Formats: sequence, C-alpha cells, structure tokens
Amino acid sequence: MDRILHYTVREEENGLRYEQILRRKGYSRQCLAHLKQNSGSFLADGENRYLNQRAGMGERLTVRISERESSEKIVPVSLPLDLVYEDEDILVVNKPAGMPTHPSMNNYANTLANGLAWYYQSQGKPFIFRCTNRLDRDTSGLTVIAKHMLSSCVLSAMAVRKEIRREYRAIVRGHVEPQEGTIDAPLGRKPGSVLERTVDFEKGESAVTHYRVVKEQNGHSLVALELETGRTHQIRIHMKYLGFPLVGDYLYNPDMEYIGRQALHSYRLSFQHPITGERMEFTAPLPEDMERIIGPAGEAGKH
Repeated sequence: MDRILHYTVREEENGLRYEQILRRKGYSRQCLAHLKQNSGSFLADGENRYLNQRAGMGERLTVRISERESSEKIVPVSLPLDLVYEDEDILVVNKPAGMPTHPSMNNYANTLANGLAWYYQSQGKPFIFRCTNRLDRDTSGLTVIAKHMLSSCVLSAMAVRKEIRREYRAIVRGHVEPQEGTIDAPLGRKPGSVLERTVDFEKGESAVTHYRVVKEQNGHSLVALELETGRTHQIRIHMKYLGFPLVGDYLYNPDMEYIGRQALHSYRLSFQHPITGERMEFTAPLPEDMERIIGPAGEAGKH
C-alpha cells in the first residue's frame, strides 16, 4: 500500500523543521521514524530532504507512506461485511451483532478483522488491522478502521481528545424517567469477576454518559446515549445503575424474552477526517432484532 500526500509550506511554517510541520499535521514519532527509515519517503520540491532541515515558504512537500506487511496473526476468512464508507485513509463498517472485533483465544477466525483481511487479500493489498472504536462482540453498529499508520495515529489522538462523537442506541423495558440526563458514576472491576464491571465510587475510573429517550413502544424505550468516556461496559452498567438495564444483556440483565444479546447499537459516528479535515458523519439503522422490539427508528447514511 502506498499513500502519497502533498502539502505546501505556509507562511507561518516558514523556517520550521520539516518534522515540526509534520508533527503539527498529526504525524507521530512512529510515522516520522518510518519516513526516516525509507529512502524517498519525504521530498521537498521533488528532492530528498532530512526531516531536521528547515522548510522554506511555498515549498511543495511530498510524503509517501509505504506499507507492505499484513497482520501476521489475522487469518483471512470470507465473511459478510457491510461497508458503509471507504477511501484511501479510512474504512467505516457496520458490524453485525455476534461478530467479535478482533481475534482472541476462542474467536480465531470469525471476527471483523478476519473478514477485512480477506477483503484486502482478494484485492492483492496488504492489511494491518487498526480499529479506532472497538465494539463488544454482541454490540452492533458503526466502527472506523484506519487504513495506514498516519490515519491511525491521527484518529487515536482524536479519540484521546474526545473529538470522535459516538452515539449509541439501546433498548430497555418500561418508561425511563427522567427522559434525559447525565449519568456520572465511576466504574471498576467487580470483585471476584474477570469480565464484569460495577459502579465503584471509591476506586473506580471516571465514567460519564449522556442519555435521552428517543421513542417508547411495546412497553420498551429506545434510548440515545453519548459517551464522554469509553470504559468497558459503560453503557450497560450505567443504564442498570439508572434502574433501566438493557434487555438481552447476559451479564447484567439476562432478560432474553425478545432478544438474545444486549440491545445495543453504535448508531452514529462523527469526526473530522484524519487526513483531509472534512467533517464526516455516518449513521446505521437499527438492526432487525432491535427493530422487532421498538419499530423503525430513523434513516441512515452519510452527511
């Protein structure tokens, strides 16, 4: 995979070292090391330059990111994929429930990573799996994957700065009251359990979730949730703490009357494109198992 990027040195960048200019554009130390180690990866006005040299205003900078390796431990497997968006830098996928995001001891060949490895292998392209917002196996919906090291490090930095907005949709029983609000309750590991988390005001890590009721139907409520933090099982525990656990949640509320997995869906993702800076927004419709409970809940697409 070769990704070629061009920049023009602006007035405020005149006299800066090339590496300073690239750092301002989101290049990590790893990305800069890659450029230093690969001859021809960085040019100024068509000529090789060292990254510690000074830039001149108006210079045309060319960066070539070359990746030839694939993730060694991810076996390519032909799996159905719902690709919502793809360009040279990112891929947005609508992951189905029941599909793990990446391989583990008990899920070696049935994951999103396996399916994407096959997708790129069939095109004769290398692929390293770099997922920005990992979803639990039984959580459906949108996730964004970086296609090379630069888009990965920029997206990761954006996630740390909370610049990637994530809206989920969940289904709970009953009438949620109040209809909207903020849950601010720290989370920690549940004593004696490897998997479970719990609200822990003494030792837990800060966790904040904003919620609002979107719709009520058939004795259930559809709730929109936005995360300020990304703790493990945050939505599932916070809604239980509020008194309205997600239906179908085998860990925290094994209410399987209408659905066999936690009724949680990554509905909307919005962020600035890591390379172009364009504002991106994607939505994915409720999957069929959640729609059966609550009915249709809006259109999906890219804006």
